[in-house]
Amino acid sequence: MDVSPEAEMIAVPPGRVTLSDRRTQRSWPVDLPPYRLAACPVTRSRYERIAGRPPSTAPGDGLPVESVSWLDAVRFCNALSESEGLAPAYRLDADDVAWDTSADGYRLPTEAEWEHACRAGTDGARYGPLDDIAWHRGNSDGRLRAVGGRQANAWGLYDMLGNVWEWCWDLYDPEVYGTYRVLRGGGWFDEHWSCRASVRRRSHPTFRVDDVGFRVARSG
Repeated sequence: MDVSPEAEMIAVPPGRVTLSDRRTQRSWPVDLPPYRLAACPVTRSRYERIAGRPPSTAPGDGLPVESVSWLDAVRFCNALSESEGLAPAYRLDADDVAWDTSADGYRLPTEAEWEHACRAGTDGARYGPLDDIAWHRGNSDGRLRAVGGRQANAWGLYDMLGNVWEWCWDLYDPEVYGTYRVLRGGGWFDEHWSCRASVRRRSHPTFRVDDVGFRVARSG
């Protein structure tokens, strides 16, 4: 079992979060049971240790892994589960992915889980002053930064905003964008308005770029 600090899982309390869709002007509440979420995004060193290959373009073991697709993240979750003797959360048939919600293994957070955890009981755009909690265009010096270098939120989660965007499980808007998946959190190259708890981005599940990573969750 991985016992490094980057592997710490935070117990997130149950709660309710309201999501919204800009295109349809619709909003809806989501009630969430308790779950666990990684304190930090997956690092390059952890990804290489579990997946067996370095995907990132940026060197540095403490940096969040980036240049990983949604499918890469799903496969990592299954590999991490298997390394710890847990039931993999995902069944893969080529690029077709099904989530086994009864599995005890690692998975990507849902969009609602991500936002609930990011807010950590707050209701504003951010859980603290931006420069204190996030690496963004205004303070990152134009580069990726090591995880955990800014202040955590009230629940002990680091880098929920800034540094790298994070893949979530959900489809973004299947009527319009098909298989595109949700990204949350903003990144090191983004202006301040993109680093907010409610901001959503989307991309194809095979897309890789140097400001997109992920963190892992577990049910229960």
